[in-house]
Amino acid sequence: MGDSRAGVIARPARPQAGGGEKFPVDRHARRLYGDHDQLSRRRDRAMPPDPAPPPDPDPRPMVRFDAVTRRFADVTAVDRLSLDIREGEFFALLGPSGCGKSTLLRMLAGFERPDAGRILLAGEDIVPVPPYRRPVNMMFQSYALFPHLTVAGNIAFGLKQERLPKAEIETRVAEMLRLARLEGLGGRKPHQLSGGQRQRVALARALAKHPKVLLLDEPLAALDKKLREETQFELMELQDRLGTTFVIVTHDQEEAMTVADRIAVMNQGHVVQVGTPSEIYEQPRSRWVAGFIGDVNLIEGELVSAGPDGAVVQDRAGRRFLAEAASFSAAPGGTVALAVRPEKFRVSTTPPADATVNGLSGRVVDIGYLGDLSIYKVRLDDGTLVKASVTNIRRHAAREIDWEDAVWLSFAPEAAVVLGE
Repeated sequence: MGDSRAGVIARPARPQAGGGEKFPVDRHARRLYGDHDQLSRRRDRAMPPDPAPPPDPDPRPMVRFDAVTRRFADVTAVDRLSLDIREGEFFALLGPSGCGKSTLLRMLAGFERPDAGRILLAGEDIVPVPPYRRPVNMMFQSYALFPHLTVAGNIAFGLKQERLPKAEIETRVAEMLRLARLEGLGGRKPHQLSGGQRQRVALARALAKHPKVLLLDEPLAALDKKLREETQFELMELQDRLGTTFVIVTHDQEEAMTVADRIAVMNQGHVVQVGTPSEIYEQPRSRWVAGFIGDVNLIEGELVSAGPDGAVVQDRAGRRFLAEAASFSAAPGGTVALAVRPEKFRVSTTPPADATVNGLSGRVVDIGYLGDLSIYKVRLDDGTLVKASVTNIRRHAAREIDWEDAVWLSFAPEAAVVLGE
C-alpha cells in the first residue's frame, strides 16, 4: 500500500436524531494533532470509549439494506448485503474498484433495482419508488452541471422541475449560494468557475431540494490533492450545519477516514467490516482489512496462549510477542498474524529494556523522507522486511539513523492486533 497520512480531527457532538437544533461547528476542535499517524482519525474516536449509552428510544435507521443482491449477467456485484445507516451521520462506503460500493449507492438512488432484498428509507421500502419520487439526491463525480445555465440556474433547476413558487425558489437559491460560499457568483456560467467552485455548485444543487439523504459518488476525484483536502473539511462543516445524512462512495482511504463518522469496508460485494475510522484502523477484523487500510506489518506465527491478560504469539524465528487480548478465531497452536502499523514501532540504535518481548533487530536498507516523517525499511535478522515510520522532530541533516545502520524495533502490546484470518 502507498503511504497515507492525514491529521487527527474532532467534530462537535451531534443533536439527537429528530431534534430541530443544529450545533455550530467548532472550528478550533478541527486541528492537527501533529503526530505521525498515517491515516486521519477524529480525536474523539481515538479516546477510550465512553460507557454504553442508554438504548435509543427509536433505533430505526435512516437507511437499511436488507439482504440486498444485485447481479449483472453472471457477475454478482452485491451479494445478500445488509447494512444500516443512521440518521444524521456522514457514512462512507469504502473499497477497491469493483467491490460493489457504487452499485449499492445507485440502488439507493433508484438508478439500479435489486434482484433480491429490500431497501428501507425511514422505515419505508423504496424499491418500487421511482428515482424522482425518492427523498434522496445524488451528486455525481462529473458534477453534470448545465453549461448554458448560470450558477443560480443550475441550483434552481430541480426546484423548477417540482414547480415550486418563484419566491420559494429564489429563497432556496440564495440560501444555497450562502451555504456553499458562492455569494456573488450566481450569474456566472460553469466555465467561468474554478474546479472547487463547480464542485460547490453541484453540491448546492443537490442540497437545494432538502433531501433526507445526500449521495456522493466520488465527489472529489476531479480535484487536485490540496483542493481535495480543503474540500473534505468543507463537506464536513456543511454536513454538521445541515444535519443531513450524507453517504459517500470512495476508494480513497484518507478521504473516508477524514470525513466519515462510520465506514463500511466492502470487498467482492460484501461488507467485511463496519466501524468508526479508529475502529477500522486500530482494530481490523481480518488481514485483508488491515492490509487495505493504510500500511501494516504482518508477522506470521503461532498462537501460544490467549487470555484476559493478553495473547502470546511466537513467529517462525522463535521470537515471542505479547499483544492485548482481542477477539479472533484461533486456538492455541493455530496460525495467526500479528499486525503492527509502521508508526507503532519505536526505532533506536540501542536494544530496548527487554529485547526478548516485542523486540526486533535488523538493519536499515532504505529510507523514504516525506518531510513530516521518515519511512524506514528494515531487514530483520531472519530476512523479513518490515516498515517503520518516525516523526521528523529534527532537521533532516541531524537524522540519527541512516542507511545500513543496525537498529532495534520495539512496540507496546496494545499497539499490536492478533488476526486469525
